[in-house]
Amino acid sequence: MKIAIIGATGMAGTALYKESVSRGHEVTAIVRHKDKAISLLGDGAKVIDKDVFELTKSDLEGFDVIVNAFATAPAKAYLHLDLAAKLVSFFRETESPRLFFILGAASLLDHNGKLFLDTLKNVPDAASWISIPTEAYKTLNFLRSIENVNWVGVSPSADFIAGEATVPVLGKDDLLISSNGESVVTSGTMAVAIMNEIENPQFICTRFTVGNQ
Repeated sequence: MKIAIIGATGMAGTALYKESVSRGHEVTAIVRHKDKAISLLGDGAKVIDKDVFELTKSDLEGFDVIVNAFATAPAKAYLHLDLAAKLVSFFRETESPRLFFILGAASLLDHNGKLFLDTLKNVPDAASWISIPTEAYKTLNFLRSIENVNWVGVSPSADFIAGEATVPVLGKDDLLISSNGESVVTSGTMAVAIMNEIENPQFICTRFTVGNQ
């Protein structure tokens, strides 16, 4: 398949790029800094060197799947929702490309059925970064209102860290907790789960979540 990854130089995007290539897919990194992409992904990496908000429909319509791994600073967190709206506007009433959004864990429910975002708001330094999970939650709610675009979302566990792949554990709307009481997923595990879903779709116009065993 032809796969585009927006934000392919971030933690999630880099792991996903490498996993996609290892499975034999034709992968393009969409980034703002080509030199950084080449250094992380290799000299043979296919790159579109362009600000994501300058992308046109013609830049993207040749792909089978577009994965949005976009990241930004807390002060610009609203751009997550803006980008989702832009991508959706390009591909109304189409089945291809499939839009794959990496969302945050804040929209999941904890073991008490409470929105995890509400828990995060009580963390001592939350004011400096809470805009990012808040906007991710808004983005999911926006996507849930969309019925004529082929989209899927994925949320990590509470702790999303760089690391090697394990066998992914999947869930729907609740935080996944491992047998040792942790809620964690590595970038490698997330990449495996995303590629499994791309190759064998199970979640259509909905969100799922991923954790390490």
